[in-house]
Amino acid sequence: MLIGAIIIYFLLTLGIGFYASRRVHNAGDFINAGRNLHPALNTAALFALWFGSETVFGASSEFAKHGIRGIIEDPLGGVLCLLLVGFFFSRKLYRLNLYTIGDLFRRSYGPKVEKLSTVLMIVSFIGYAAAQIVALGLLMQTLLDIELHWGMIISVTIVMLYTFTGGMWAISVTDFMQSVLIVSGLLAITWYVTKMLGGVQHVLSSITPEQTRILPDNTITDWLNWISAWMVLGFGSIASQDIFQRINSARSEQAAFTSTISGAIIYLIFSMLPLYLITAIKLFDPGLLLGDLQLTLPHFVIHEMPVWLQILFFGSLMSAIMSTCSGALLAPASLLSENIIKPQLKEKLSDRSFLAVTRMCVIIISVLSFILAMGKQNIFELVSESSVIGLVTIFVPFVAALFFDHTHSNAAIASMMTGTAVYIIFRFFLITEINPLLPGFCASILGLFLGQMLPSKDRLSDPA
Repeated sequence: MLIGAIIIYFLLTLGIGFYASRRVHNAGDFINAGRNLHPALNTAALFALWFGSETVFGASSEFAKHGIRGIIEDPLGGVLCLLLVGFFFSRKLYRLNLYTIGDLFRRSYGPKVEKLSTVLMIVSFIGYAAAQIVALGLLMQTLLDIELHWGMIISVTIVMLYTFTGGMWAISVTDFMQSVLIVSGLLAITWYVTKMLGGVQHVLSSITPEQTRILPDNTITDWLNWISAWMVLGFGSIASQDIFQRINSARSEQAAFTSTISGAIIYLIFSMLPLYLITAIKLFDPGLLLGDLQLTLPHFVIHEMPVWLQILFFGSLMSAIMSTCSGALLAPASLLSENIIKPQLKEKLSDRSFLAVTRMCVIIISVLSFILAMGKQNIFELVSESSVIGLVTIFVPFVAALFFDHTHSNAAIASMMTGTAVYIIFRFFLITEINPLLPGFCASILGLFLGQMLPSKDRLSDPA
């Protein structure tokens, strides 16, 4: 029954993707849904973008071990990111009416910085997409009893197909469906577990004061790492192409603002449910937490839940990962077509031809992500390595261009290169107790200021 439900779910997802493709007539429809997404669809897309396997498994296991301080990076950092984007970035980004962040860098710094930033962003997304492919493959391996590589092949093919056909329209509609499934599944399991244990108060009263503590120990190192945890996603994902596309897909500036804030609130609320569930499982049987904490919740569902709840749980989990994966494929495909391939062509592309190029880029990114997933199957490492790019390279010149009309191309390059170099030094050579992202981020800011001492051509004189 569980396998049959998974097959039906896959077919339904593909059907929605093909149906959404009827609304794709040009590249604008494919990349940002023609800037005509209903606020409900846009809110669901922003929520589903963040709610992935890391939220269900990673956050719950970190909360069980370290309490609230263990979930600052995710999900609290993700909530911070969406709130900052909503209040400070969404309106300005929407007014730009651009396809990609690379377009902003070209407008502000010229084509050299555009290409450099685009390559860095594409590399980061390929790693992130690879992590989602591995997660889907592991899920298929568990549920269908097949080899991991076959699970990954099936998963990436399905996500690639509906992204290829419908682009942002397909992603947004399937994200809405997947969001409903995610919320329904978690609420149903939470209700069932709460009923088993005799009420919400009984579960909440088992949380210790240490678990509710949010501030770090009173040492410089702990405070710096605490700040770093907030910044990894809270700041680092602001200059992210997938968020950029969802903001620009809204039907109005006000809709871009409200859907982002709504997505943050919904994500905050429902990201708490896995934490509640891991607390309830500990109360039900502390022995279930002795193994790999990330597997505690799925093992509990398999052994203690009825089949209909298993279907809801694994369906919602699959939805969460697929929605994240689809966005991780479309974002770099848009960057590759708009900022790498299109400028290299001598003849100007028609809109239909550009749409075809962007669709082909979805296939290219899917294949590259799959190859990386086959070679490196550690999800945590893939995600953490891909998250570095946003904070230590892209964020500082992005903010400088957006809020301060910064146009010094060599300063932007110096910021990206300095941030990357310092991060690598502290990550692999000068290892300390401080998160290497923090010195990398500070170096990126310093590089921007020092880079302004270098000569820089007017961006308008650079060849497009």
